[in-house]
Amino acid sequence: MLPTPAKIPGTTPFDGVQARKGYALNKMCFSFNDAPNRAAFLQDEEAYMRRYGLNEQQAAAIRARNVLQLIAAGGNAYYLAKFAGIFGLDMQDIGAQQTGLSKDEFKAKLRAAAHQ
Repeated sequence: MLPTPAKIPGTTPFDGVQARKGYALNKMCFSFNDAPNRAAFLQDEEAYMRRYGLNEQQAAAIRARNVLQLIAAGGNAYYLAKFAGIFGLDMQDIGAQQTGLSKDEFKAKLRAAAHQ
């Protein structure tokens, strides 16, 4: 039996429970690898979310473009990056949102951590 991972305050670990919870959301975000799917989403977001069976928590987080809510709804950061990419956002934008920092502040934090 694997040990229980330590709780990290302010984080939502992506474990088996979260993977099952976020299956539809992550499957939808994975679909954004293909340009026609990105276009279909932008044309009618609500219909696209229904196509993948998102629950209300997931759909509300998509509408809000809120990464923390998407993670709480079972989203995996790597799949969420596909969603964020539709709007020209990258992993640093996501990290900034997760930490409550601006993108420039987040990048400075990363640089400082690299030099410790």
